[in-house]
Amino acid sequence: MPALAFVDTPVDAFPGDCSGVFIPASPNSAAVVDTTCHWSPSLSASLYRIDGWGDPYFAANSSGNISVRPHGSNTLPHQDIDLMKVVKKATDPKSSGGLALQLPLIVRFPDVLKNRLECLQSAFDFAIQTQGYDSHYQGVFPVKCNQDRFIIEDIVEFGSSFRFGLEAGSKPEILLAMSCLCKGNPDAFLVCNGFKDSEYISLALLGRKLELNTVIVLEQEEELELVIDLSKKMNVRPVIGLRAKLRTKHSGHFGSTSGEKGKFGLTTVQIVRVVRKLRQVGMLDCLKLLHFHIGSQIPSTALLSDGVAEAAQLYCELTRLGACMEVIDIGGGLGIDYDGSKSGESDLSVAYSLEEYASAVVSSIRFVCDSKSVKHPVICSESGRAIVSHHSVLIFEAVSAGQQHETPSDVQFLLEGYSEEARGDYENLYGAAMRGDRESCLLYVDQLKQRCVEGFKEGNLSIEQLAGVDGLCEWVVKAIGASDPVLTYHVNLSVFTSIPDFWGIDQLFPIVPIHKLDQRPLARGILSDLTCDSDGKINKFIGGESSLPLHELDNNGGGRYYLGMFLGGAYEEALGGVHNLFGGPSVVRVLQSDGPHGFAVTRAVMGQSSADVLRAMQHEPELMFQTLKHRAEELSSVHKAGGGGDKGNEKLAASCLARSFDNMPYLSMETSTNALTAAINDLGVYYCDEAAVGGGGGCGKDGKWSYFGGSDTFDF
Repeated sequence: MPALAFVDTPVDAFPGDCSGVFIPASPNSAAVVDTTCHWSPSLSASLYRIDGWGDPYFAANSSGNISVRPHGSNTLPHQDIDLMKVVKKATDPKSSGGLALQLPLIVRFPDVLKNRLECLQSAFDFAIQTQGYDSHYQGVFPVKCNQDRFIIEDIVEFGSSFRFGLEAGSKPEILLAMSCLCKGNPDAFLVCNGFKDSEYISLALLGRKLELNTVIVLEQEEELELVIDLSKKMNVRPVIGLRAKLRTKHSGHFGSTSGEKGKFGLTTVQIVRVVRKLRQVGMLDCLKLLHFHIGSQIPSTALLSDGVAEAAQLYCELTRLGACMEVIDIGGGLGIDYDGSKSGESDLSVAYSLEEYASAVVSSIRFVCDSKSVKHPVICSESGRAIVSHHSVLIFEAVSAGQQHETPSDVQFLLEGYSEEARGDYENLYGAAMRGDRESCLLYVDQLKQRCVEGFKEGNLSIEQLAGVDGLCEWVVKAIGASDPVLTYHVNLSVFTSIPDFWGIDQLFPIVPIHKLDQRPLARGILSDLTCDSDGKINKFIGGESSLPLHELDNNGGGRYYLGMFLGGAYEEALGGVHNLFGGPSVVRVLQSDGPHGFAVTRAVMGQSSADVLRAMQHEPELMFQTLKHRAEELSSVHKAGGGGDKGNEKLAASCLARSFDNMPYLSMETSTNALTAAINDLGVYYCDEAAVGGGGGCGKDGKWSYFGGSDTFDF
């Protein structure tokens, strides 16, 4: 029987239709995308659900790129920002007018942040006005969501006109909040949550001395004694709040911190004791705020209204007991639509708008307070992810792609040398192939592979023979259309550093190519990061998908393929670690402008260098540099004594090492400017960039080897 000549046989010659490429739509998609028609950006918008999760800030433009609409629904056509142009500006070399930043890259849009704040305030203002509510809304931003200095400063500035404040949950957070609010509205709240010791409470009381509107929220009953004692010692009349453990909670992942068994807050028994204690010491008038938290990503207004109504009853009871209540803090929970479904059935979406959320809160509080004849309180919320998620985009690059099981074109399968059983399996496979019997083909493929693997383990087959069997079987599976079409795209990213919530709690974010959206994606893929960790991959995507429609890489043509992770502006940066010593990404701050490019980069920071992440783990890069440099000098001296070696090698070593300490840990796609890669490509030990040494005989200024760390230069 002739061997099955799989090497030169075209796929479409095998029985069965294997020539077409089909990208299945998500089972939850609002529309089925016809991949056989002429492709357009609008089809990509449907395929990736951009019109759902991206509205009103992101869209696919006519050039096939992602556009950012910095002012949301108020963005004028000429104010759209092409994200690819921002990436080009950030990554192009300085000689071409770029900023020479390395990927991965976080792009921040403060205009989007400002719009989110204004929309939240407007939603509450509208609900208050239309429902005849007799107080106002005054929100705070929980800095734990993103403690970046410029984000916090922007929020304080943008929210100053409507008294928007901050919430802190630790001593470093209260320090940064106090500092930033010195430039904010004096009436803005500084809500002090979290577990507290005497130092924390002293800082909060100091805030009142500094005429900041600080509120100490009791998370534990024991904190009350500290507040009473320290306020007397510091001669400060505190403003006190308490966090209540509500009975209302939702069943999703984010509801685990609410309810009677939640991590934070006081029970009704503890609340009553706190009121009695404050009355005994003559400080009941200091109790002014009630705080609660149902949980993040509250899925529906029905659950929201239920929890707010329960809290409003508690608020009215505290008023009845003699507390001078003024504020009800509804906590976080305002969710965002990660998957574009506008559904409350999972942690990935919510079934309401900003306006519906605000209306539900206002109406629930008003109804309870009116029924109890209690003055309407100031409404405070601690919305974090709803404020900052949209304004930040993570850009990263796919550097290569390949199938998990390769179909070789240069390995022959020959019958000689195989056992009789293996030859029998092959003959059965051949017969099934000729009959076009797909199920039997799969059965005999499995039998043949298993038998040959056992033969290899016993030492009866060579690696060439095993490779021949593997190649044959993969070809057959592919030819009958049973192979896994999913490619593995290797991306220049650390999941643990930049998307830790995916690894930690299976949080999904929209991931989309930021260009080529006018071209049909002909592949499906999962994403594999740079870390030496099997968990460093993204194989779950919005819409319940286990792979993502992607374009084929143009590795030969030099084209680069950029992907964006959206709605990740909350938590990811603060939670990210340095697994495998991959540090934080580069960052640019982009404002919409009326200039020729439509935007202006107002701040650009290179990501953490290798030296930075080494320092974070208590290493000393300067000492490491000197140790390695000294080792190179010693070896060079030994080689010279033996009549070999190059007297310049030690200087070249210093140059290579300094660059490696200074560069980001991620792959450098510009190999011509990467010293280490260039050295390897040249098969040399060391490399010195002529441009860096000014073309003279020495390297670095004054003949020294310099280590460039960010904006500073350190001479070793």
